[in-house]
Amino acid sequence: MGDYLIAVIMGIVEGLTEFVPVSSTGHMILTADLLGFKGDVAKTFEVVVQLGAVLAVLVLYWKRYMGILKDLVRFDFKQKNKLNAIHMLIAMLPAGILGIALYRFIKDYLFGPGPVLVGLIVGGVLMIVAEKAKRKITSETSDEITYKQALGIGLFQCLALWPGFSRSGSTMAGGLL
Repeated sequence: MGDYLIAVIMGIVEGLTEFVPVSSTGHMILTADLLGFKGDVAKTFEVVVQLGAVLAVLVLYWKRYMGILKDLVRFDFKQKNKLNAIHMLIAMLPAGILGIALYRFIKDYLFGPGPVLVGLIVGGVLMIVAEKAKRKITSETSDEITYKQALGIGLFQCLALWPGFSRSGSTMAGGLL
């Protein structure tokens, strides 16, 4: 199969999966495996195409990010009911620590089609369980999230270190549970 066709197929998979609560990385790994797209070129392509998705989020929500950045520069974290950089840091910290600690294991054992399929299934089951849990809603918007809730969501995001386990799905499940 030609490189351009592979790039188009991989781009379509990324586009269809990036903004829904399924693992775009997991789907890219499975698609690349099915297409026989392997090696350094494949890894570089996956990083670059996902960078485009990240940049799209930054462009879409640039005003929100600029507000958070301004608050960070001014050290203004006292406004009640306002998402700020500390919320984000607290939420990112658990996955950052665990990711560094388990980097070699994740890279060596979880980036294959088998573990990705299991991650997709387990992630889907977790989302169903979270939806059925019917817990009391304490925050209607992201601006109402407490630092404690941000930590809980961050702990759930650790599940997304497993390729195939959706980052947004684990975030939503963590928020619901």
